[in-house]
Amino acid sequence: MKKSYIVIICVVIFIIIIAMMMIGTYNGMVSKKEAVDSSLSDLDVMLQRRADLIPNLINTVKGYTSHENEIIEKVTQARTKLVNADSIEEKSKANNELSNSLDALMVVVENYPDLKSSENFRQLSDELAGTENRIAVARKDYNNSVKTFNTSIKKFPNSILSGMFGFEQESYFEADEKSSEVPSVNFE
Repeated sequence: MKKSYIVIICVVIFIIIIAMMMIGTYNGMVSKKEAVDSSLSDLDVMLQRRADLIPNLINTVKGYTSHENEIIEKVTQARTKLVNADSIEEKSKANNELSNSLDALMVVVENYPDLKSSENFRQLSDELAGTENRIAVARKDYNNSVKTFNTSIKKFPNSILSGMFGFEQESYFEADEKSSEVPSVNFE
């Protein structure tokens, strides 16, 4: 009779230990997922800040240039894609397109010394450069959070629990392969 109580107590203690481990694992995954969501929100804020600066930059450039409509249109379209992007993949692609368009715009600006010396343009350029740096930091923080989360849900026994509770891998905010290439500038 005493042996059966000891066995029941041992089984109950074992079940409690397993349940506590599952709860701890689940809570850890939730915390890591929240870190991913928080860092994505920070990244979205920086992307929106840059998108908000672009109309003023475009208007300033338009004031000095009369025949650079093609590049201005590309920047405007790229900004619209970024603002309307929903998934991280869409945001990443739109961000890369906007960065490339802005780089091309800055190359065009080199042909307009009056524009480059404009106080409004210099201020907007400085704000844009600062925002680009903030985006780089936010992107790095986001990708680090994603790495931590993805690693966590792939490890055993978390991989079993992540499947049971619906935790799925998050996507990285990736740079365009072209962004590592140095643009060629030809002033003929």
